Amino acid sequence: MMLTLPLLDAEEVRHARALLARAPWAEGRATAGAQAALAKNNEQLPADGDIQRELQQMVLRALDRSPRFLSAALPRKVFPPRFNRYAGDSNSFGMHVDGSIRYAEGGVRVRTDLSCTVFLSELEDYDGGELVIRDPGGSRRVKLPAGQAVLYEGTTLHEVAPVTRGARLASFFWVESMVRSAERRRLLLELDDALTALRQRHGEDASTVALVGTYHNLLRMWAET
Repeated sequence: MMLTLPLLDAEEVRHARALLARAPWAEGRATAGAQAALAKNNEQLPADGDIQRELQQMVLRALDRSPRFLSAALPRKVFPPRFNRYAGDSNSFGMHVDGSIRYAEGGVRVRTDLSCTVFLSELEDYDGGELVIRDPGGSRRVKLPAGQAVLYEGTTLHEVAPVTRGARLASFFWVESMVRSAERRRLLLELDDALTALRQRHGEDASTVALVGTYHNLLRMWAET
């Protein structure tokens, strides 16, 4: 499953870019695993800075108000969002798979069922920088307007193509889902989308109510909380 969704509004994007313009960027390899460090060539905000903490809360609030994100990810845990920059000589991240477990503050472990990138730079402000995701269907190149996000399976090979002009700013994080199986998450999202369409067309009739019950019974069967 891969889907794109609006996440941050224009004011939030402007605020994020204003903060990031004065951010203390550091070498991105410092937070990469052994395999990813060989491919990683970008800059990243230090995890303990005031700017990072303020922006983390902004992104987390946006996730909480996004029905599409909640329906697709069914989040159990969200790794605190981080922020990176691709520009100049630090301009790419070669093909890699994200580590299966990430360790947040306080020793909290997050299984990386899903990965998410939130684009913060305007499309016209940089060239290159596409997120390239490989799955059984082939490679897909993703480059979205500022404020939009792409959510995709953490198991996939992916890379960030070289930025050849300007700077690509983004937030990235991982999600541990209540439903571990990607196939089950996909089926639940398809059912939820169908229910939304039926409610808009027919309201809360008996068939819709019954299907809502089916959705929740499946979620109850498959979810870990």
